[in-house]
Amino acid sequence: MHRPTASPPRRLPRLSAALLTGTLLLGGLAIAPAASGAAAATTAVRVNQVGYLPDGPKRATVVTTATQALSWQLRNAAGTVVASGSTVPRGADAPSGQSVQVADFSSYRGTGTGYVLSVDGSGSAPFDIRADLYDALRSDAMAFFHHQRSGIAIDASLVGAAYARPAGHLGVSPNKGDVSVPCQATVCDYTQDVRGGWYDAGDHGKYVVNGGLSTWLVVNSFERAERAGKGAALGDSTLRVPERGNGVPDVLDEARWELDFLMRMQVPAGKPYAGMAFHKVHDAAWTGMPLRPDQDAQPRELHRPSTAATLNLAAAAAQCARVYRPYDSAYADRCLSAARRAWTAAQANPAMYAPSSDSTGGGAYEDARVTDEFYWAAAELYAATGESAYRDAVTSSSWHTSADAFSPYGFGWADTAALGRLVLATVPTGLPASDVARVRASVTAAADGYLSRMAAQGYAVPVPADGYFWGSNGEVANDAVVMAVAGELTGDARYRAGALETMDYLLGRNALGLSYVTGHGESAAQNQHHRFWAHQLDASLPHPPAGSLAGGPNSGLQDPIAAQRLAGCAPAACYIDHIDSYSTNEVAVNWNAPLAWLAAYAAERASDDGGSGGEPSVSACAVTYTVTNSWNTGFTANVTVENTGRTAVDGWQLTWAYPDGQRVTSAWNATVTQSGTAVGARNTDWNRTLAPGAKASFGVQGTHNGTNPAPASFSLNGGACS
Repeated sequence: MHRPTASPPRRLPRLSAALLTGTLLLGGLAIAPAASGAAAATTAVRVNQVGYLPDGPKRATVVTTATQALSWQLRNAAGTVVASGSTVPRGADAPSGQSVQVADFSSYRGTGTGYVLSVDGSGSAPFDIRADLYDALRSDAMAFFHHQRSGIAIDASLVGAAYARPAGHLGVSPNKGDVSVPCQATVCDYTQDVRGGWYDAGDHGKYVVNGGLSTWLVVNSFERAERAGKGAALGDSTLRVPERGNGVPDVLDEARWELDFLMRMQVPAGKPYAGMAFHKVHDAAWTGMPLRPDQDAQPRELHRPSTAATLNLAAAAAQCARVYRPYDSAYADRCLSAARRAWTAAQANPAMYAPSSDSTGGGAYEDARVTDEFYWAAAELYAATGESAYRDAVTSSSWHTSADAFSPYGFGWADTAALGRLVLATVPTGLPASDVARVRASVTAAADGYLSRMAAQGYAVPVPADGYFWGSNGEVANDAVVMAVAGELTGDARYRAGALETMDYLLGRNALGLSYVTGHGESAAQNQHHRFWAHQLDASLPHPPAGSLAGGPNSGLQDPIAAQRLAGCAPAACYIDHIDSYSTNEVAVNWNAPLAWLAAYAAERASDDGGSGGEPSVSACAVTYTVTNSWNTGFTANVTVENTGRTAVDGWQLTWAYPDGQRVTSAWNATVTQSGTAVGARNTDWNRTLAPGAKASFGVQGTHNGTNPAPASFSLNGGACS
């Protein structure tokens, strides 16, 4: 199918849709009816279908009309119950239009494959619990960019025979470009070599504003890993790229393919608007589907320079100057020169906006507010050079103190002020300590807002109810980046837990019970909108490769398939796994970039996370267990745990075993679960931190069989207590 002549942009006004109010009863559980053509969930128990980390949060959402708590059981592959407990009713969940409850089995620390969570007779999709859970996704999500490369043959030895293809857009017939591309009429009178880079999405366009953001995230994933002492996981010969073995981290090799393209998009010296960046290059008209890149016969066109594109180039190239210098100082110098020229050109042309009408053959990516791009680029140039001119541009920007730098809807290609804050919060500069502290506080405040929104929703999604617009899954992943950085800055494990729970949403714990990432999950999307990965249209072509993230629910229903088949959908259910639904099911580099960032973060072993907000370490402790009341078959007890160590414990779990088969029936001031004789008590939000010498108390009520001896020993976060 063709994109419409006036294809809508990928970042749209905040839209909402009417919520579904009806439910279908299924074995005591309730499932909101899917709009016609939407993916149908196979179970009311929604989990991360890939699985959970042993030391991470483990929560599931249950769709049900029941108002009372329900029993849940976690069974291993052999069918043995290894943990059990009760759900927490949440009632109506506005974004999904469903009534839900939440099961929390975070206290279970066992590992294995093939677990199933059962609630009230309904079982989840099978999933794993293991430390290396995200290793494959880390590789697959990053491999997406190699698949999307323009101007190079994609070799079967790296991607497999199904995904191998000739180089696209090198001027080899029937291609018309991209080695000598003319401008649109009246834009310029010369041609430009703009080969290489990444195809932006499901078509063959290449866009500087989306490419700059995506490159920044890919490189930033390596920066963050390096700060955490985990850069080796993205180092040389770790990814499927042709440059592996060259002594440069593979993630930087991949980003360089796009950086080279971005710099080729810069207007040459001696030409009008020298130093500016052309906004985009793509076909003169929308192409049909399916269509392999090397088979594209459309003429290619350069579109007029824009201030937004120029500042994206400045920011990404300045970041390159910092990060690539240890590996290739000459390339770092080239990047810095391009960044400086772009900054100067943008200052001279601060209001060259890409028009919304320029949407034939490619997305418009219009943006008439670029003060946020100026702030981001200035922050990167200041971090790269330390020069006062860039510092002054940072501190004089309204975005430097604005409360809106972190939007409730997350950052994106048209909202980049948050990126400037993230740079200044994590990269040493000459800013005063008070200024750095304020910037860092803005990061944690934004993360707190996302956590609050997650806590208020049945599916723990950081976006608001009206935030399900074009590319909402990218928005979710971007919010996770902010939470992860907040965890790095504070060491607070809440932020790591929040970032990991966004992965749960993307991988199946959502309104549709569907993993939005191809090849990952029992029931995963497989028909994303793409001209080559088009198996739904041509059985000889492949499905999208594993690790490709669908755009996700979009309540705007901005393509014919969505409008026809999803009418009446609740915002979080406005998605269909159909190749023609480009407004809900396209892929794009700016959505896979935060997914790759997040997958690399999640794949780092929490037991050795370098203090980046992972699970707390073992601490010295003392426990007092007092039976406060006892009767024929029951009892209540008070438990007090004291931190007797020298460092604070941020997030705790106390475990013990009952010696005579006692059974906990309820608890207060802690979340308590029991499997057999083993009991685990996890902190609440308000008592999670134990400073040295601090205590936390909680209570339990339970049953006994005539005798009620106290537990013999306790462990805090895996370490024995006195």
